[in-house]
Parts: sequence; structure tokens; C-alpha cells
Amino acid sequence: MIFSVRAPGRVNLIGEHTDYSGGLALPVAIEQGVTLKVDALGPEIALESEGFAAEPAFAADGRGGPLEGWARYAHGVAAELAQVGRPAVGIRGSVSSTLAVGAGLGSSGAFSVAVALALCAAAAWEAEPATLVEVCRRAEQRAAGVPCGVLDQAASLLGRRGSAVLLDCGTLEHRHVPLPPELGLVVLDSGTRRRHETSAYADRRRELEAGMPARVRHVRSESDRVLGFVAALERNDLAEAGAQLLRSHASLRDDYEVSTPELDLLVELACDAGAYGARLVGGGFGGSVLALTHADNAELLAADVARAYRARGFVAADPLRVRACAGASVHR
Repeated sequence: MIFSVRAPGRVNLIGEHTDYSGGLALPVAIEQGVTLKVDALGPEIALESEGFAAEPAFAADGRGGPLEGWARYAHGVAAELAQVGRPAVGIRGSVSSTLAVGAGLGSSGAFSVAVALALCAAAAWEAEPATLVEVCRRAEQRAAGVPCGVLDQAASLLGRRGSAVLLDCGTLEHRHVPLPPELGLVVLDSGTRRRHETSAYADRRRELEAGMPARVRHVRSESDRVLGFVAALERNDLAEAGAQLLRSHASLRDDYEVSTPELDLLVELACDAGAYGARLVGGGFGGSVLALTHADNAELLAADVARAYRARGFVAADPLRVRACAGASVHR
């Protein structure tokens, strides 16, 4: 192996569907992510799967075959990097992931960031983080046809251990917000999956840009909730931070209409189990819920919600305790 790249996924604490409108968001990079190992350089990009957690869609056959389903992302990144001056050097290697695809944890963004950093390292060519964020965003639009914003890519590149990233998605200006040690974050998987290219994600953006009142109301109020959440964290008021999450979920459910019955149920169950608040995380239409609780209660809450959710007849992956980690990096 010549070198490896690790790119984390992300959990967006608050600020959903604000990135493509230039609003505010507050993501954290998480320990789960994508690892790309480069074994050789060459004229082309050739990547195989070492296995992807809970989601064989990353690989052609789940047995180490070529990454056919994601090749368009990798080649999209290469094409966008060429546009900003990266020399044409290919890579050969393998990719593994501990991120479930479609769970709202930024799997495609982490994959694109890993490929971008690997291609830059292979060519001994450097780019500013802001440039790489835009490169990866455009590559994802090219690959999936989804008019996504910069949230996932920025979180993966700019993350810091123990902190969230207060991100202005219009300018990429950001600052790190330390998380109180008492804060516990639990991701509750609904077991329902969505693909933004086949969901109403693009419709929501078109409706927002057309000035649909409910969509505009969500985006404007959500940026205000981001600031309220940050202020609550900075004074260690977890109860108010949780209340902001509940307001965010209500707006995503009622004004933006991206929630589902399963996500609504998980929010209710999380609050019944002692969460300060919870909301859907990611683009919606399926995926996961983020619950905010006291760190001492996180494991019990996860177990209680999983048991209650399954008692209702739903099947889902185990809850995931997440912590803020460092952003993407190259290791030689």
C-alpha cells in the first residue's frame, strides 16, 4: 500500500435543507466513514470493495467486485478535479466503509471526499478545502443528478474531534463549536431507505426556489434554530438544545414535508425514553433520527427505543452512538 485516506461520514445536528440555499448548518464528522487504500498509481481509476457495512450497493456483488455502482462518483470527482488543474494520475486500490448507505449519514459525500484526497495525493497536488468541497459537490451532482448542497462534503473535510462545525453554506465560512461532555448523540435507524435521485428531494429544492411559502418558512426558521442550538450548547443548556431539535423536526414534517410515519414514531419513542429532543437527520423520506440525550443515558435510550420500535413490527439496524471526530486525512 502506498497510502490510505480516511473520510468520515457526518451527522447534521441541526440545519437541514439549508445548505443548497446558502443557510446555516451544524454538522459533526463522525467515527464511521470511508477508507480508501491506494496500492498503485496508473492512468486509470480502478477501485474494488473490501466490504461495506450493511449496504452491498457500494459493490457490484458484495464479494470484492469492482465498485460499479459508485464508479460514476469517482470519475465525476476526477473530471471536476481536472477542471481546477489537477494532473491526470489514476489510482488502483480498495475501498471499505462503516457507513450504511441511505441512513442519512453522508455516505456518498464521504466516498467523494476520500476519492478526491486520494487523487490529489497521487498527483502530489494540493487544493484548499473550500475547493475540494465544491469539487465533490459538483461531482455528486454530475454522478447522481441530485441538486445537493455542500453540507456532507464540508463536514467530512472540516470536522474536528469534540466539536461541531457551524457552517455558512453560502460562503463556506465556519467556526468550530465545542460539544459539552454531557451531550450524548444517538442515531436511530428507521430501516427505511431512500435515494435522493428517486425521492422528492429535487422537487423540494425547486419548490423552495420558486418561493413556495411553506418551504421558504422552513429554511428561514431553520437557520434561526441553528443559532439557537449553538447558543444553547455554549451555555450547556441541553434541554433547550433538545427543544430546538423538536422544532426542527416539526418544521421538516409540516413545512418541508420530508418526514415519514417511521421517522415521526422514532422521534416520539426517543422522547418517551428520556431524550431532550430528536429530529430526522439527512434529507428525509426515510433514513434515521438523531436523538440528543445526556451522555449517561445514551446506551439505555438506544436500547429502549430499539425495543419499542421493533415491538411495533418494524425492522431496523441497531442504534448508533456517535461522537464528533476529526475530518478527512491522508495516511502514508
